[in-house]
Amino acid sequence: MNLTEFDASTYLTSEEAIAEYLSAALEEDDPGIFLSAVGHVAKARGISSVAEAAGLGRESLYKVFAPGAKPRYETVQKVLRSLGVKIYVSAA
Repeated sequence: MNLTEFDASTYLTSEEAIAEYLSAALEEDDPGIFLSAVGHVAKARGISSVAEAAGLGRESLYKVFAPGAKPRYETVQKVLRSLGVKIYVSAA
């Protein structure tokens, strides 16, 4: 039996799915999970177009969301803006 690696980006086909996916990732204690989720959304939208809209090179965008990466907050914000999403805070 041949198994393929799960690719979340293939399921991120609507604005609602993307918002739910990122919201769920934010609820985790590990910031790497959120960064990985943003990377999946970028892949679903097209890495090259997201990188261009964020003012980054395509390779730089891959590095931002590589496991263990520690991107700057402003870089993550640029990518989120290029994806057309915002982070909201509410009382717990």
